[in-house]
Amino acid sequence: MVDTLRKSRNPEQTRNDLLAAAYAEILECGFQAASLERILAKTSVSKGALYHHFGTKQELGLAVVHDVIAPDLARRWFAPLSEGDDPLEQLDKILCDKIASADERVLRYGCPLNNLIQEMSPLDEQFRQALQVILERWTEVLAQALARGQEAGHVRGDVVAAEAALFIVAGVEGCVGLGKNAQSVDAYRRCLGQLRLYLGSLRP
Repeated sequence: MVDTLRKSRNPEQTRNDLLAAAYAEILECGFQAASLERILAKTSVSKGALYHHFGTKQELGLAVVHDVIAPDLARRWFAPLSEGDDPLEQLDKILCDKIASADERVLRYGCPLNNLIQEMSPLDEQFRQALQVILERWTEVLAQALARGQEAGHVRGDVVAAEAALFIVAGVEGCVGLGKNAQSVDAYRRCLGQLRLYLGSLRP
């Protein structure tokens, strides 16, 4: 059965399966403790196929950053912010959704981006650079959205969009880290609630 599955997979599907399994493994265990054997067991992919797509464990981890974490962030944050000219409304919806959906998974897993920043940035320059690209893009998209909001009259004109965007990113990531370390969904929700108040203060 396993041999049949291996033969029936096309290369793109095999790569996607490996990325999905690696993402789950890294989220559960962290990158350094992530096991290639467990990843292979979850996918029924051969070790040879793994190394055909990813020459090293580091390459696999960086691919997770580029091809899983970055697109997920774009879907959850960038896409909503491209809708309409009131970024504060869209940001408030995102935060409200996070507050409403918060559960024990936040305490167990935290944020995959933040987890890797904490674990790998001090240890691996390629990881640090890849993660920095995501943070800079996130901040840039927020700043652009806030600037559009200023032009439309939804954001105060004296707000420095780039600085506010940087603070929002730091606030979101900080709320996750605080809730995870405190093992408190309530603390996570209250922190996001304060971030909502900050967003409200940006209105004219």
